[in-house]
Amino acid sequence: MIPAIEQRWSPRAFDPVAEVSPEQVGVLLEAARWAASHGNTQPARFLLGYRGDPTFTRILEALRPKNRTWAHRASVLLVGAVVTADERGPLPNTVYGLGLAVQNLVLQAVDLGLVAHQIGGFDKDAVRTAFALPDDAEPVVAIAVGRLGDVADLPEELQARETRPRKRKPLTELVFSGTWGEPAFSGETADEPQHE
Repeated sequence: MIPAIEQRWSPRAFDPVAEVSPEQVGVLLEAARWAASHGNTQPARFLLGYRGDPTFTRILEALRPKNRTWAHRASVLLVGAVVTADERGPLPNTVYGLGLAVQNLVLQAVDLGLVAHQIGGFDKDAVRTAFALPDDAEPVVAIAVGRLGDVADLPEELQARETRPRKRKPLTELVFSGTWGEPAFSGETADEPQHE
């Protein structure tokens, strides 16, 4: 794997004084812009707030309370949204397109020495209202970006989650060949093919 994929994780401990420059954020969003999308429809849109500005505050207020306990320390908060239609009509696979854009953004963050945490726990209606989203725009994910901070700054119940090992299901449970459920690989990684 490329190092950015190996090193990517979703910390909650952000440095509360570190800044992410507009130039760095521009690189992150440029990486998102170059993501693949169905028919090059480019459905991904982003709301961008820097710690201390009104956009950041409105995004933070839309997060679920437990997410607010740590996300307020991030340097940047974003909301990733999709536009669901254009002049040609409804767009296909919009959430897939946003997912690709966000993955590009997150991997670019790793390359820049930053950390990012994608957040599903937020009030989409609050975002819609706070930012006057049109009917054809749907908020999907919030993203905290910044520099890694001290785990001790987190609420106690989150400290253990922050330091536990990363785990993923083995390829034997994820990749099949022949029939559904028949593993294509015999081990944890693709280094051990089941079928020649």
